[in-house]
Amino acid sequence: MVLGISRTGWLVAAALVALLAIILLAMGRPPICPCGTVSLWHGTVESNQNSQQISDWYSFSHVIHGFIFFGLARWLIPSRPLWVALALAIGIEGAWEILENSPVIIDRYREVTMAFGYSGDSVLNSVSDALFMIAGFLAASRMRWWVTVALAIAFELFTLWTIRDNLTLNVLMLVSPVEAVKEWQAGG
Repeated sequence: MVLGISRTGWLVAAALVALLAIILLAMGRPPICPCGTVSLWHGTVESNQNSQQISDWYSFSHVIHGFIFFGLARWLIPSRPLWVALALAIGIEGAWEILENSPVIIDRYREVTMAFGYSGDSVLNSVSDALFMIAGFLAASRMRWWVTVALAIAFELFTLWTIRDNLTLNVLMLVSPVEAVKEWQAGG
């Protein structure tokens, strides 16, 4: 067992991440940034490389997804093995990545969030997002709950301060946009 996950669990996790990549490729998502480069980090939000590279400012949100999925799993299915909870978390994260890269959500992001000119994620970025979620899930499985909560709040405040966006605002603006928030995010 590595990090409390059995060999079977790791195989299931790898298969689910591979399935995510296959589905995204079948949807016509670009494998890597259409710019032709692969970078470990891309820190410019209003850029054609945002959500295209291995990591970006939104990687922090995906780590928080892992924190949330771990907490929900321990609450809703506490007696199940950790790998089962991780598989469910990967399934949920994968479903989100597929939905996020559908025309309806891409258009919604363009319309109501600060994602000006957003064209969806590369497969590389979506798979990386799933891996960041897995890292968050596994980290939460090793930390005390209050450390996990404190780290999530720190990530939210850090990205809010740095790029005027975070998981909370992203969800708010996607579900129930607030014009004043959109203007503030745009630098107004």
